Amino acid sequence: MTIQTISKGPFEGQKPGTSGLRKKTRVFMEPGYLECFVQATFNAIGGAADKTFVIGGDGRFFNREAIQIMLRMAAANGATKAIVGQNGLLSTPAVSHLIRLRETDGGFVLSASHNPGGIDQDFGLKYNVCNGGPAPEHITDAMFEQTQAITQYTTLDTPDLDLTACGAAQLGGMTVEIIDPVEDYQALMAQLFDFDKIRAMIAGGFRIRFDAMHAVTGPYATAILEGALGAPVGTVINAVPSEDFGGGHPDPNPVWAKTLMDEMMSDAAPDFGAASDGDGDRNMIVGRGRYVTPSDSLAVLAANAQLAPGYARGLAGVARSMPTSGASDKVAERLGIGSFETPTGWKFFGNLLDAGKATLCGEESAGTGSDHVREKDGLWAVLLWLNILAERGQSVADILTDHWATYGRNYYSRHDYEAVPTEAANILMQGVRDGLNALPGTQVAGLGVTAADEFSYHDPVDGSVSHNQGLRIWFEGEARAVLRLSGTGTEGATLRVYLEQYAASGADHTLHPDVALQQVRDAVVEITKMQALIGRTDPDVKT
Repeated sequence: MTIQTISKGPFEGQKPGTSGLRKKTRVFMEPGYLECFVQATFNAIGGAADKTFVIGGDGRFFNREAIQIMLRMAAANGATKAIVGQNGLLSTPAVSHLIRLRETDGGFVLSASHNPGGIDQDFGLKYNVCNGGPAPEHITDAMFEQTQAITQYTTLDTPDLDLTACGAAQLGGMTVEIIDPVEDYQALMAQLFDFDKIRAMIAGGFRIRFDAMHAVTGPYATAILEGALGAPVGTVINAVPSEDFGGGHPDPNPVWAKTLMDEMMSDAAPDFGAASDGDGDRNMIVGRGRYVTPSDSLAVLAANAQLAPGYARGLAGVARSMPTSGASDKVAERLGIGSFETPTGWKFFGNLLDAGKATLCGEESAGTGSDHVREKDGLWAVLLWLNILAERGQSVADILTDHWATYGRNYYSRHDYEAVPTEAANILMQGVRDGLNALPGTQVAGLGVTAADEFSYHDPVDGSVSHNQGLRIWFEGEARAVLRLSGTGTEGATLRVYLEQYAASGADHTLHPDVALQQVRDAVVEITKMQALIGRTDPDVKT
């Protein structure tokens, strides 16, 4: 086994974002592209010598080849051990758990999350630190700095390892431990939830449908739902991970999980439906005839978490991303616990979890999780819902109705305007930004504006400040609108508009969200001058 130093790099655009580095698969497959990013990561963390890493991914195209490249590089850079999922598979929450359980130095997640997979689709790589969470900004900044200066990488001249069977192998001076990707994660879930109670509910006729979307959660859901909990074979559909996710889009929402939604809205619907995404960190919850928004799901879980053994002690606090509705705030206020509003991006929850200030976290883009790991966790949310359903003996719809009667309802919707010309999107946002100070006290579309600002986050743990995290406008009657730009690039920008209207306990909670939010939407259209600036007012996607 010969250590090789290969001259290559730098490559432009290797700046990791909130969820690591994501590019088209063919870009990652360019000679030296992946290698230079991995070497830059090692360089940024003080080298790989004498360190242990967890490595795994969601099984998308190029996952297997990339892992072999990374193993050779880790060994050549002096790593002591690599813990790898069998066949290269590990869900993102499973990687986080293994980093914490094995007390490793960090880990690599190979995934582009809910984005499509395939040679002409997307690939991604993310580095997680020793607490199991995504690398914080000071590390990703150091990684980017290294990518701009790198001129070579180090690897081994060796054949691929067989990752199809569990066991141990040597790669130079590094031990490679190939593990069952499900076993340790399943053991953690069994500690947190009352499997006996859930199993009894299922044995009593409670029916579940789980759509794994041809992604990494399939083996986990099959082992836990059908194996440990006794749900009938076939409860988990699309259960075998595939490199292109069955040709679909592994994003658990009513649009891309349409087969599940159609079944759950039919006369033959099971009692409970759920889905998870490409790497297993997002979730969708659906009752018979009732879709649960991610914001409502977080609030219901916070209000009922103590029914599960792992949370019987109660919650320290609840954190949500700023665009997420304030439904969980109402629960935290009633429970007398802390509530926190952070920028979008799971890494912002890490300090709150590590400091014991928050127990549950969530975001409107279908991510929920707790302090059991430092990532959002799709199957965890499903199991907590099942534990609550088993304890309360009610339907999903009844639990939602009771929740709104107790805490009120936060009507909520996100409108995405895709492929907006970047210049037009920036002009729109700057126009709103320039007018924020003049908005309070004005009437827009029949609503009085009570406050407006650009969100800055002051971390209560380390004192750091994150500026320019979205534009916020509040209206009388506890209504709110949020505007953010996302995904600027060659195809333009995505303008995200978040609409919210609170209806207190005792108010009408049966309105269609479009009806409840009409005035807020009209106000946003007027404030943004949307029609004049981007030529449309109807969104491409509404969730």
